[in-house]
Amino acid sequence: MQEVSHSNSITAHHTPRQHNAPPPNYRLEDMSSEGKKSDPEFAMPLDKTATVQEGSEKFKRLGWKRLTICLIVEAIALGSLSIPSAFAKLGMVAGTIMCVGLGLVAIYTSYVVGQVKMRHPMVNHYSDAVQLIWGRFGKELTGVMFALFLILLVGSHALTGTIAFINIVDNYGICALVWGVVSMIILLVLALPPTFAEFAILGYIDFVSIITAILVTIIATGVQAHNAPGGLSAVNWSAWPPADTSFYEAFLATTNIIFAYSFAVCQFSFMSEMHTPKDYVKSIWALGLIEIFIYTMTGALIYAFVGQDVSSPALLSAGDTVSRIAFGIALPVIFISGSINGTVVGRYIMDRAFPNSPIRYVQGARGWGVWIALISVITVIGWIIAEAIPFFNALLGLISSLFISGFTFYFPALFWFQLVKVGKWNDGWKNISLSILNALVLLIGIIVLGAGTYASVEDIITQYNSGEVRSPFTCSAQSYA
Repeated sequence: MQEVSHSNSITAHHTPRQHNAPPPNYRLEDMSSEGKKSDPEFAMPLDKTATVQEGSEKFKRLGWKRLTICLIVEAIALGSLSIPSAFAKLGMVAGTIMCVGLGLVAIYTSYVVGQVKMRHPMVNHYSDAVQLIWGRFGKELTGVMFALFLILLVGSHALTGTIAFINIVDNYGICALVWGVVSMIILLVLALPPTFAEFAILGYIDFVSIITAILVTIIATGVQAHNAPGGLSAVNWSAWPPADTSFYEAFLATTNIIFAYSFAVCQFSFMSEMHTPKDYVKSIWALGLIEIFIYTMTGALIYAFVGQDVSSPALLSAGDTVSRIAFGIALPVIFISGSINGTVVGRYIMDRAFPNSPIRYVQGARGWGVWIALISVITVIGWIIAEAIPFFNALLGLISSLFISGFTFYFPALFWFQLVKVGKWNDGWKNISLSILNALVLLIGIIVLGAGTYASVEDIITQYNSGEVRSPFTCSAQSYA
């Protein structure tokens, strides 16, 4: 991979590039003070009040280990619960190849995102980076995509929380909207910590929760398969896609895997709080390898134990009693992973709405009042969307196709060509190799955007026509079974 310059600008050996629009114009403080770590991203003018300066320092405490935890919280949740059903549509061979291959691509594109951040420290969120290549229009367009995507993720976790509570309580007499509201409130409360360094503390609980839930599900489904007539050899799994799998079903399954590797979307936001940003490489390799292992093993083992009838989320395949236990164990990851998306979009809005105010750093009564109100609005909107679009896999596929195609694939590829690449594309074997690689990544993003969106819309239409979809805002808990 191409070496990154860790200075605030390209070295003298590199010719500065011209962009459609300059990066955001942040004023910088004098960075030559001795005995103090200075950072151009959150450095404040000398005439700023102590309140603002203290707030700025509060948001510079994230190290690479906690960055890894934040990325795990963002990424490893719904993805791991939908992977086995993707294997059922793609087959064991294609499912494994997709998990490993797309995981490696995601690690590389995340590496490119980090290179952009290192070369342009003033970039605080994804839209700031897109402004460097597409100008103001690109910034505003990506900002809307960024915020809408994260709000949709909050909604997805609200929906999963509703399903979890219904399965745990096992009482279909209670209105499903009650569990929806409970899920919304939990997501709201957990999203209130304003800094990612503070939020990372919840991440340790999140990681233990998802690993335990996955292990319980794998063991339970394995025991069920062993005790069933014919044993493991009787499970109807296949190395290849089932003969009746349609194009849209196969591509929808692929988008569920793509969704699971969507950790680059929040990377700029997380890195803006790092006290040593160059350490990001450790985090993305740690996260990427952990994800590849978890997704591949979870998808392959549960699919091998359950077969074509595996449910999504996969916890539903563990049997009634074990499923309820597994959902209970998974509650922390459902809500912690969902709430961090609300925190990220909240930080994005605060940074843009209050760039030079103590409110930006959630200081004082006014700052906390604005922050709590903002998180409340974000969470309520996400919950409304979840109730209005009540289908798990189709929602994941639609999110992946419309947003992850850019955030994970074609935007990083464009970043490399326009912001990272040094010299012409054919200037040496290194540039030629990386140019080909990034061209393939760009192509993947375009394919996912077009074919993935088609597959998701087709799936929604099919479900509605077959009567499989419950009504929006339904009170019937039975419809979630």
